Amino acid sequence: MPSASPDPIDEEREPFAEVDPSGRFGRYTELLGHGAVKKVYRAFDLEEGRDVAWNQIKLSKFSDTPYIIDKIHSEIALLKNLKNDNIIVLYHVWKDNEHNILNFITEECASGNLRDYRKKHRHVSIKALKKWSRQILQGLDYLHTHDPCVIHRDLNCSNIFINGNVGKVINQLIHFIFS
Repeated sequence: MPSASPDPIDEEREPFAEVDPSGRFGRYTELLGHGAVKKVYRAFDLEEGRDVAWNQIKLSKFSDTPYIIDKIHSEIALLKNLKNDNIIVLYHVWKDNEHNILNFITEECASGNLRDYRKKHRHVSIKALKKWSRQILQGLDYLHTHDPCVIHRDLNCSNIFINGNVGKVINQLIHFIFS
């Protein structure tokens, strides 16, 4: 009986650096962005077959300020309940107790933030700018009319993300404490 040789396609795939406890999401080593306490990696949703963003927050950075950890958890809980096309989608959350890291999976906005996108694409039509503005305002209207009312507090072009493939603008709510 001939021995089975490894599938050449499997050998070409980039291995995951980490897989979530459910086995649904795999994290690559590629860093999409980072802030003072948060890192965002490229990841893949094996169940849905789509790219996602794997966010990590080192909770050990807040060991002296437990109220901030409480704020982080309350923002995550709030984001779980927000359902709007112009608010970033939260798919999954878990804590890695061994490394004291909070992990959460969000939709990936492949084109990056609005600030960098506008630097890269300087000649965007007024029509597109109006469309983006409308989407930003629709997201804000949703937040402001939500029960309870949500105030962003750090809305700027670095916290608004673009999915350029479909021309969609997304407010990243979960940012004021994680940058």
